[in-house]
Amino acid sequence: MKQKKQGHRDRPQDGIDPGRSNWATDLATTPASSGESSFLEERARVAGTGQPCFPVPPKATDSHHHIYDARYPVDPSAQLQPPDATVADYRALQRRLGVERHVVVQPSTYGTDNRCLLDALSQFGKTARGIATVPVTVTNGELAGLHDTGVRGLRFNLEYLVGVTVSMMEPLSKRIEPLGWHIQVNATAAQLLAHRQLLANLSSPLVIDHMGQIPQPGGAEHAAFRMVEALLANGRTWVKLSGPYLVSRSGAPVYADAGRVALRFAQLAADRMLWGSDWPHPTQAADNKPDAARLLDDLTLWIPDESTRHRILVENPARLYGF
Repeated sequence: MKQKKQGHRDRPQDGIDPGRSNWATDLATTPASSGESSFLEERARVAGTGQPCFPVPPKATDSHHHIYDARYPVDPSAQLQPPDATVADYRALQRRLGVERHVVVQPSTYGTDNRCLLDALSQFGKTARGIATVPVTVTNGELAGLHDTGVRGLRFNLEYLVGVTVSMMEPLSKRIEPLGWHIQVNATAAQLLAHRQLLANLSSPLVIDHMGQIPQPGGAEHAAFRMVEALLANGRTWVKLSGPYLVSRSGAPVYADAGRVALRFAQLAADRMLWGSDWPHPTQAADNKPDAARLLDDLTLWIPDESTRHRILVENPARLYGF
């Protein structure tokens, strides 16, 4: 199966507890390895055996993951074609993370064919919500049917546009407004800047994937950060604190530079921040997948205030997705 983009990975270190005594230091530099035993433990975590090192609150939500299932056909124009990551696989991850609720996001792999998504939602039940991708020709009846299955928004993946175009975003935004849905956008910083006026004028709420992929080392000084800052000021834009590996230069396991961006966003609009695992990390090579438990731990380094983290993990997604 084809995959794109290689992530950065620095030498691992043990857990996160040492950094909790001085979270600002952790975000300032990428930690060095603390010895062979730590290295072995981190290897185990990356391999998918670790659990979060903090008490995950009840009703915590993973607001961004995908399902891939070979029973469903791949869109002929899809660039990302990861191996299977099934409902059963995610349930195992869900138990390991201790998250009760989650949001299944339609991947570009299937274009506007939402059958895999809808099948997953039917299996997951009431603890799951979905984000679909549809053509502009979708009928109101079809949108209502999607709502009944748990869909709460439409995704435009500007990096991998499959089956949709940017020009569809505005008319679909108007049509989903009565349903209380939102438009979810995955884009590079350059793409966000290129479509800033369109995004600012959407009639429905807007959710920005993966912290807007704000480039490093510019971070919060980059023009794309200032653009998202302006969108947050309108009160109807949300940001997913996910995918730090997409732009981080400081690298794993803490992604300190991306963490500083996450903290700044949380300071701007803590009531509209979300956390997502981005499992199964489809843009990352098979030998470079991050561990979702470690990513959840990183949130405690990025956002030191426990009440703010609770909002990000529990209260905010409950409000946006209607749990």
